[in-house]
Amino acid sequence: MSLYGKILLALDLSAECDQLIGKAREIASANSAELYLLHVIEPLSFAYGGDVPMDLTTIQEQLDEHAHSRLKKYAEKMDYPVKEQMVITGHTETEIHRLAKEKEFDLIVVGSHGRHGLALLLGSTANSVLHGASCDVLAVRVHEEK
Repeated sequence: MSLYGKILLALDLSAECDQLIGKAREIASANSAELYLLHVIEPLSFAYGGDVPMDLTTIQEQLDEHAHSRLKKYAEKMDYPVKEQMVITGHTETEIHRLAKEKEFDLIVVGSHGRHGLALLLGSTANSVLHGASCDVLAVRVHEEK
């Protein structure tokens, strides 16, 4: 019996995502797990407080298409079967928690930048995912590409 049968790898599509792929592949392979990839797009209206005097639909659609394309490239780099690639629009932590419960994941893998000082006080996605998750969370320390 494997410890983790269904694994969710949440990617922010930054250059540091390559550092997560190997770790997720190792865990999935060791557990013969189903592996799912996720990217959450925060709606542009979130960034501007909802008071945007123009239609952002086209820009949001372009962001969605770009995210699907990038996620597909990461799936190809996995060198492990990816059960599903998902791009969802919403608040990142909320959507990860919702999906984890809905699909009954055993493990969520996220990147953590290990910020300190003010960035630490303001919180991070990895920290927020950890505190509301319905399953185990692995926060993989990533280092910014130089």
